[in-house]
Amino acid sequence: MPTVHFSEVMRDLDLVVSVAHAGEVDPEASHSTVEMRAVIIQELVILFGLKNVRVKAPHIFVVGKFGQYSIHLGSGNVHQLGGTMIPVLAVPSQHRGRVFLPFVDEDPKTAEISSKVLLFADDENITDPQIRLYIMT
Repeated sequence: MPTVHFSEVMRDLDLVVSVAHAGEVDPEASHSTVEMRAVIIQELVILFGLKNVRVKAPHIFVVGKFGQYSIHLGSGNVHQLGGTMIPVLAVPSQHRGRVFLPFVDEDPKTAEISSKVLLFADDENITDPQIRLYIMT
């Protein structure tokens, strides 16, 4: 299978898995969670004066210096528009440093998504070499 085809199939599969409701997950609860996260991110955008972030549930669209990104409000997955998924791993709370910034929502996924929005809104200051490799190519 050609590399491009494999990449596109895996991207589509990732999208299906990230938004699918399986098992005992209540779709209405998931929908309300996405709505709540959308409101939280919209307020974050206002508070930080981010002119390059737009929320259109179930995605957040960020225009950075090196690309345009989509962050899914359900899964937190980051995709570079016209490109590939960008693997950004969240560090569990027990591995944080001494500084802890509380978020309005106690859900760790909401905090992760908020952090990703702030990270990619200022993509020119990303120093992680793995993330830079994805956004610079």
